[in-house]
Parts: sequence; structure tokens; C-alpha cells
Amino acid sequence: MTVTLHGIPNCDTMKKARTWLDDHQVAYAFHDYKKAGIDAETLRQWCGVLGWETVLNRQGTTFRKLPDADRNDMNEDKAIALMVAQPSMIKRPILQSGYVLLAGFKPDTYLESGIS
Repeated sequence: MTVTLHGIPNCDTMKKARTWLDDHQVAYAFHDYKKAGIDAETLRQWCGVLGWETVLNRQGTTFRKLPDADRNDMNEDKAIALMVAQPSMIKRPILQSGYVLLAGFKPDTYLESGIS
């Protein structure tokens, strides 16, 4: 089963997730969506499973710096367009492995997912 960790390398939460995967000897591929980008179809699939409200990182500075007009009346299409344009607005990390799709990092959730 292939494990892919999506995110950006300098994020503290990403570092915790990578350390956890390394400590549990879980082999994974890292997808840096700031460098490699992310397509709308992938985001749409993630939103279909997790909900766009989970995938969109509203707590980050990139989102908070948006003009009110861009933050108001948010819906899935608008959220996906924002995340494609500025991938740092995507919740980090996104872990994908087979049928497992997780947003954020919680050690217990990773353990319970069966990826270790």
C-alpha cells in the first residue's frame, strides 16, 4: 500500500507527521504541493471525502490575509479555486493511502488508520 503525505516541508505539523511516519517505519512519498502544485480534481476528491470545510485551512495566515470579499460566501467551488491558486491554504498534512484519507496530524488517528 502506497502512502503519500501531501503538504509543504517547512510546516511544523508536517515535520511531526514525517517524524511519526519515520519512527513507525512507514515508507511514504512526499508531495510538496507548493512546488509540484495540486489540481482541482484531486482537491475535489478530497473535499468529497473530508468536506471542503476540513480541507481548506482557514486558520493559516494566507487565508486570514485574504480580502473579506474572497472569504465571504465560501462554498466548495470557491474553496477549491483558492486552494489551487494558493496551495498553502490546504490543511496540512493530507495523508493518502489506499482508502485512507486523513487531514491534519494526530498520532492516535494515524495509528488507528492502520498505516503503521
